[in-house]
Amino acid sequence: MIILYLGLLAAGISLFLLSYFAQFRLAALLRRRYPQQWKIIAEPERGKASRWRTWIRLQHVLRSPALPALDDTTINRWQRTWRYSPWLGWLCWLGALAMRLLLP
Repeated sequence: MIILYLGLLAAGISLFLLSYFAQFRLAALLRRRYPQQWKIIAEPERGKASRWRTWIRLQHVLRSPALPALDDTTINRWQRTWRYSPWLGWLCWLGALAMRLLLP
């Protein structure tokens, strides 16, 4: 039982880290394969460009239908990974919590 509990905790952490890594992988793919589209994300219309603003704009793009419109299977796969891995991570953590509360 303890192995399953620790496995669920480790899987949850791994899935959260995978979600974080997927953002960086998507940004790298966009920079390399679609430099014009990345320029729209990285350079704001007004004001000074910063890492914070670029990250916020990337979050908007990740949630929008713009990436599937590129019809790039690798980008779509990383976007799905970014979208679903936190949900699976929460399920793992909730499963571990349920084991902790319900099992002796």
